[in-house]
Amino acid sequence: MLALVLGLIVFLGIHSVRIAAPEWRDRQIAVIGEGPWKGIYSLISILGFVLLVWGYARGREVAPVLYEPPIWMKHITVGLMFFSFISLAVFIFPAGRLKPVLKHPLLVAVKIWAFAHLLANGDLASLILFLAVLAWAVVDRIAVGRRGEKAPQPGPVKWDVFAVALGAVLYVLFVWRLHLWLIGVPPLS
Repeated sequence: MLALVLGLIVFLGIHSVRIAAPEWRDRQIAVIGEGPWKGIYSLISILGFVLLVWGYARGREVAPVLYEPPIWMKHITVGLMFFSFISLAVFIFPAGRLKPVLKHPLLVAVKIWAFAHLLANGDLASLILFLAVLAWAVVDRIAVGRRGEKAPQPGPVKWDVFAVALGAVLYVLFVWRLHLWLIGVPPLS
């Protein structure tokens, strides 16, 4: 599970620069430019993500099962994921009425995703992954609030309709086939 832990450190580490060292980040952007900063940031993110996905896949095979969640918790997970996909889609589209309410819909989606998966998985690799990501998302949301970032202004409801439609389609695709194809585990087993 070393690869999982290293992947989490790299992926969440680069995503935490704005939380832990915002002045340093701003200096780097001033020195090398926004484009090169985003390029370096993206490469490090991709490296960390690949490492954590590979590490999680390998770690799941050998990780001890600390507890077996009851089946009803897995059903709650499936229900919560609908809202995670809706929040993700709200993030993608311009502001309608939902984005200002959620304030930071991507972080909402990540927190729901991590919490939901903690309900359904009791192996050590899953606990490491989902607890780390949930903790990061909570800390990031607190940091965003401390930076004083404002929620977007409300926009037309049509963006909410598009977001709910896209979120529902993504949810159905994941339940139907994508979760099994991408993760190797059927969500409704």
